[in-house]
Amino acid sequence: MAQQPIDPNVAISELGQIKLGETDLSGVLTQVSELARRTIPGAEEVSVTLIKREGAHTAAFSGEMALRLDELQYEHGEGPCLEAARDAAVVSVPDMSEEARWPQWAAEAVHGGAHSSLSIGFPIQESVLGALNIYGAEVGAFDDDAVTLAQTFAGYAAVALANAHLYDATATLAAQMQLAMQSRAVIEQAKGIIMGERRCTPDEAFAVLAKVSQDSNRKLREVAAALVERATQPPSLKRDRGGLGNLP
Repeated sequence: MAQQPIDPNVAISELGQIKLGETDLSGVLTQVSELARRTIPGAEEVSVTLIKREGAHTAAFSGEMALRLDELQYEHGEGPCLEAARDAAVVSVPDMSEEARWPQWAAEAVHGGAHSSLSIGFPIQESVLGALNIYGAEVGAFDDDAVTLAQTFAGYAAVALANAHLYDATATLAAQMQLAMQSRAVIEQAKGIIMGERRCTPDEAFAVLAKVSQDSNRKLREVAAALVERATQPPSLKRDRGGLGNLP
């Protein structure tokens, strides 16, 4: 039997306190599904379905029953969570034993302990669709208030997904920029070393690095870093590394 639901206001407050910097997308959706299970009256287990170009999968689930019933739908290519996601609709199955749209799946659901279900679809991006799926152990487990709460959680799941995609994109861009700055710094250091040794111009020093990079089939940054490392070692430890000791 489903446990006594917690106060929806408390649950929504907890939703707002989820920090993307402290968890990944899977972690966010797991928290959404778990809070939905604890909050929506009649909810026994909850899952989140995502549909991408490569197909549908369950991104988060609060129990094995939800995962199994989701995956049965993916195998057959039909079911309430798929219909809800594809149409951004509310799809209710109040009594599995009387379900005529997906009788085979409904029979499996009854066998697994689910006697009703509610799926709330939500679009995420043009290429990604989602659905919040709530499974009930009783017939007619979800009334109008439960549907309203489920829609609230589905809306948060959509926002969390959008924010997670943005967060990941921003973090990736920041990491790329940091790497680019580090690469530029070490290349400038290496150019300075070559200029001091060869009494040449910055362009000539860069050409030397580029030639070593090409001849040794190594990235320019790796060549520069090896040269800087060699230059900072005591004379007794300096070695020829990748042809750097015999720069042309």
